[in-house]
Amino acid sequence: MWLVVMFDLPVIERAERKAATAFRNDLLDMGFEMSQFSVYVRFCSGPAQVENYCNRIEKFLPEGGKVSILQFTDKQYERIISYKGAAKQAAQKPPDQYDLF
Repeated sequence: MWLVVMFDLPVIERAERKAATAFRNDLLDMGFEMSQFSVYVRFCSGPAQVENYCNRIEKFLPEGGKVSILQFTDKQYERIISYKGAAKQAAQKPPDQYDLF
């Protein structure tokens, strides 16, 4: 499963900018990667981990703005079509699974 966190936060006042930066840093600290400036993604091993991260994100939500969390399966994530300029980018590959035993 993949979690995608998208947000539009106010950044007019100094306190708002500080809250937005803290929220982005919290996402990075939780292992999210920046896909675009206000879009962060993270791989999760299953529904329990998805729920855990959603609960953690809820605790870090800033006062203003809008935050949306999307969930994708690996197959759906692989089907994302991305462009950089006019050049089509290669499909995203899910991270390798590691066996601990």
